[in-house]
Amino acid sequence: MAAPSSDTQHATSPSRSTTIDNFKNLGVRFLLGDLNDHTSLVNSIKQADVVISTVGHSLLGQQDKVLSAIKEAGNVKNSFCLYTGFGGFHVTDMPCPYQRFFPSEFGNDVDRAQSVEPAKSAYATKAMFRRRIEEEGIPYTIVSCNFFAGYFLPTLAQPGATSPPRDKVIIMGDGTPKAVFNKEEDIGTYTIKAVDDPRTLNKILYVRPPMNTYSFNDLVSLWEKKIGKTLERIHVPEEQILKQITEASPPLNVLLSLCHCVFVKGGQTNFEIEPSFGVEASELYPDVKYTTVDEILDNYV
Repeated sequence: MAAPSSDTQHATSPSRSTTIDNFKNLGVRFLLGDLNDHTSLVNSIKQADVVISTVGHSLLGQQDKVLSAIKEAGNVKNSFCLYTGFGGFHVTDMPCPYQRFFPSEFGNDVDRAQSVEPAKSAYATKAMFRRRIEEEGIPYTIVSCNFFAGYFLPTLAQPGATSPPRDKVIIMGDGTPKAVFNKEEDIGTYTIKAVDDPRTLNKILYVRPPMNTYSFNDLVSLWEKKIGKTLERIHVPEEQILKQITEASPPLNVLLSLCHCVFVKGGQTNFEIEPSFGVEASELYPDVKYTTVDEILDNYV
């Protein structure tokens, strides 16, 4: 299920048309819908078992509309995914015995990450929506996939850079907290494997593979080994980072606050995954051969 985009040129671009055609060739059905049209949401969700929301930051507060539609629909038959960009809905004919909702999270665990503004407000919005899902008794799975490797690794998480460092590297804090970098396709694979898995029902699915979990210091060491060169390491103290966040404009302040949460506070790995609230994807699905950070960095040497 995908909603219509206000960007007509983007929505009708050749690459988007090719993507849509590829989905259709795989048997995907497209249903028109709109976050601002409750009836269209209900009618589409009635044909689904699993609702996966990936709405962007600016639409997080509107997920209540999806939740209301799920409640009213009550009974659905296929798997469907809601995402922004060209507005409508796509529905796949995939039988699923477990009805559930995947809210738009796909990042850090917002209930356990220590953060400052502006990331703090976004996390608070997601956390409040979690409580709403729980209060309404809607079955759910939350995917905490940590960092998208395709966004952070091409620059080695250097804000404002367009390529990985070759001479010097900026490290937030002392570089010891561990972060997790996952390839986007692998996140998608784990998500789809979880849709009808009773072990992930009403749980957080953490994507925290051991081969993709690195401290910033270790990540730099791996990169140095690949390029055969020792980089100058510039460690930025937390006080200076907080000052940079308050002085930066969007979207840089958002990125800096997110990096502060992860690289300084250890927001992705400073807690144990307890069976009472979560499971780890690579342990749950050992058959999935995920792409490692080591392999991904080879593309940028």
